[in-house]
Amino acid sequence: MTALHDAPGVLADIPLAIDPDEVLRFQGYKRGGAAPGPEVRALFDEALALGRRLMAPRAVVRWVPVTRETADALEAGGVTLTIPGIRAHWGPVEHVVAGVCTVGDAIARRAAELWEARELPLASMLDSVGSGAVESLAEHVNDRLCQEGLARGFSVTNRISPGYARWELDEQRYLFALCPGDAIGVRLNAACVMTPTKSISLLVGAGPEARVDHYFSQCARCWMRDCAYRRAPARGTVHR
Repeated sequence: MTALHDAPGVLADIPLAIDPDEVLRFQGYKRGGAAPGPEVRALFDEALALGRRLMAPRAVVRWVPVTRETADALEAGGVTLTIPGIRAHWGPVEHVVAGVCTVGDAIARRAAELWEARELPLASMLDSVGSGAVESLAEHVNDRLCQEGLARGFSVTNRISPGYARWELDEQRYLFALCPGDAIGVRLNAACVMTPTKSISLLVGAGPEARVDHYFSQCARCWMRDCAYRRAPARGTVHR
């Protein structure tokens, strides 16, 4: 079994699509609830235009062959990733792909400046724009990995991240050991928190028999129970 990439590779030409519903969800507007009024929509438009000028979407990924797989762990690249229930959820995987995505630090800096200036509504909306943008970026990277896997006869799983789906946050250091974020300006502190803050790390599995859940909401394919940020019910089945 050989690695598809010997070293982390930076993804080029990444589009930045921002879902307004995703941004407004961060503002507390839920699907089926009260719709935002014209003032909120105008504030969103202002924050979106500002955010688009500030954000610089970047991502780095690395394919690594799996050398050992157990019910609750994967070994790859000399690193052991302890992820409860991973074999049951992903099935047999021959590779993992570790990745890091960011929209840069300019948007967070500007939001902080707005907070200091007491322009609180715009600061809050701009922060939500950044959160929605990096979430969309991670989804794009996951879809791109799916297409790359299909071209090689692999199925590619949904993405997971340290701190979610019962995967401990301190495992972030092992993901970064596989795919450092330095190439795109993302670093990890002693508490395993990334900077810039509008960054997402991810891991997917790949292989001919990997379990695939097709293309639906990330929340629908996450098995973490009682998540405060859940947007859709989890589906109990997966499809090969």
